[in-house]
Amino acid sequence: MNRQYRMPPGDWVLGFVSLLMDISSEMIHSLLPLFMVTVLGASALTIGLIEGLAEATALFVRIFSGALSDYLGKRKGLTVFGYALGALSKPLFALAQSTGLVLGARLLDRLGKGIRGAPRDALLADLTPPPIRGAAFGLRQSLDTVGAFIGPLLAVLLMLLWANDFRAIFWFAAIPGLASVALLVFGLREPAPAPSAKRENPIRRDNLRRLDASYWRVAAIGAIFTLARFSEAFLVLRALQCGIPPAFVPLVMAAMSLVYSLTAWPFGRLSDRMSHRRLLAIGLIVLIAADLVLASHQHWGAVLAGVALWGMHMGITQGLLSAMVAKTAPAELRGTAFGIFNVISGIAMLLASVAAGLLWDYLGAPATFLAGALFCVAALIALKRYPATEPDTPGSVH
Repeated sequence: MNRQYRMPPGDWVLGFVSLLMDISSEMIHSLLPLFMVTVLGASALTIGLIEGLAEATALFVRIFSGALSDYLGKRKGLTVFGYALGALSKPLFALAQSTGLVLGARLLDRLGKGIRGAPRDALLADLTPPPIRGAAFGLRQSLDTVGAFIGPLLAVLLMLLWANDFRAIFWFAAIPGLASVALLVFGLREPAPAPSAKRENPIRRDNLRRLDASYWRVAAIGAIFTLARFSEAFLVLRALQCGIPPAFVPLVMAAMSLVYSLTAWPFGRLSDRMSHRRLLAIGLIVLIAADLVLASHQHWGAVLAGVALWGMHMGITQGLLSAMVAKTAPAELRGTAFGIFNVISGIAMLLASVAAGLLWDYLGAPATFLAGALFCVAALIALKRYPATEPDTPGSVH
């Protein structure tokens, strides 16, 4: 991190808000594929459709919530509303007697994520000086993923204490979700908008033209990366397939989240100094290794190794892509830019998750992960056409 700058307090608040919500979400998500398969009798294709539709639900909300935050010049209110919807979705999982209500709960959860995502990322960029934005996004991803590590561990503990009572755990998961909303409401002060800022429709054609080719290249790269990385629900299914006892399956997601958390901030700081294209290529190579390990081995140790590599890929790439969006978008269109980026990534996630479910049901788990590796190779080839990106700080590494 550039020593001339310190991380603003608001960045830490947003990070801990994400941490609490991810504890809540991952307590459920680390068990949800197992719950759907063993309790509700769902197939892998059904799980893929639910995951894909859940991401697709937020598509248009993401772009309009970001654009609305640009128009209003305020982002906190939308961010709070999105987190509140996420918290309120948790009890619905406990009430589910069929995959239909699970789908409804996932749609509400992702709707909340869609509403909060672009305004929150734009708010983080507004709070942070440009030379340390990579570190700031890495910090938020890191704290977010600490929550994603703690959540599955709590799920395992409660599965053992409560004799595999999925529904009781789903009820308990609402508590940290509500705490995240309270922290955001009372712990963050939004910076005042620029006095000269004029309200206008940010998605008018003349405004959208201000998102230049460098931004659209970042959006395209984000879509390619998402296509190469389908829903993590299939990591949980792979663990169950490999004979890991149901109560311990959430440890798979905990392992991924631990590695993600430990790598997100250091790689975010590195992205402030190093060529973005080189870091993206490293992330793809790590994901190829993860896919190959998960495709070729069924021992629980190999599954954990593959999942850890998957988490490292996330740590390398996710904060970096957010920082690249912030860098290439005008400040007054930043919410819109994050919204469009999330829409494109959401479409890619829908396609990737449905394709993964089909491959899993008809060709098996190895074919699913091998297909992911092949797509990563295609993404590496496409990345050669992406120009090297200069970081905002001196002393960059190329």
